Amino acid sequence: MVDGVAVARLYGEPLFALPNDLYIPPDALEVFLEAFQGPLDLLLYLIRKQNFNILDIPMADVTRQYLAYVDQIRAHNLELAADYLLMAAMLIEIKSRMLLPPKPSENGEEPEDPRAELVRRLLEYEQMKLAAARLDSLPVMGRDFLRAQVHVEQSLAPRFPDVSLVDIQEAWRDILRRAKLNQHHRITREQLSVREYMSVVLRRLQGERFVEFQDLFDVSQGSPVVVVTFIAMLELARERLLEITQAEAFAPIYVRLAYQPT
Repeated sequence: MVDGVAVARLYGEPLFALPNDLYIPPDALEVFLEAFQGPLDLLLYLIRKQNFNILDIPMADVTRQYLAYVDQIRAHNLELAADYLLMAAMLIEIKSRMLLPPKPSENGEEPEDPRAELVRRLLEYEQMKLAAARLDSLPVMGRDFLRAQVHVEQSLAPRFPDVSLVDIQEAWRDILRRAKLNQHHRITREQLSVREYMSVVLRRLQGERFVEFQDLFDVSQGSPVVVVTFIAMLELARERLLEITQAEAFAPIYVRLAYQPT
């Protein structure tokens, strides 16, 4: 048949002679051994590929196959094959010791198997290789997933602390104390409208950036006017028509229109 004399196939067609201009790089076989992570990896591959019992390694077969692999690269890249040649010497030594009769031990115990140290190293290497494979199967950031990054723009506008109820109470007591200093002994009956004083407060804040809390009260008109003004201001705050702010704790309280730009 044609395949019996063909040296290779190119695109499915038989090739009977190598081209004259065919170039084989000196390190062409280096890729093969770099697929293994050292001599133990190659030796473990040969054992597992043929289903040998790792506790009872057939040294003759394994050594012969191992040397066949190493001989392929020894002539091309001696530096790469150095570690593999060292393992080959160890395999030949073990094979030679197995051919010799075992030396009797001084205490009468059974002599150790020449393959014991090699088996121990192979088992330890296999355990480490399996552990590395399990670690590599775990999700890795940058390979299997990316870290979510969310950019949040910080507002440049200053955020004033909320005014507590205690602060408003203290400011209100201060207004009442000042109102008592301007009491009149005039007995009259006045009809005070909260809506009217809501308009008064809004007109007072119109065109002003901030007005201090106590400046909204005309203490000279007595406590009734001060009380109605305070109720009108609370009603405006409830309807979100004005804002009550304080720069920091125990600082003066300021009032401004809610819709007035800063």
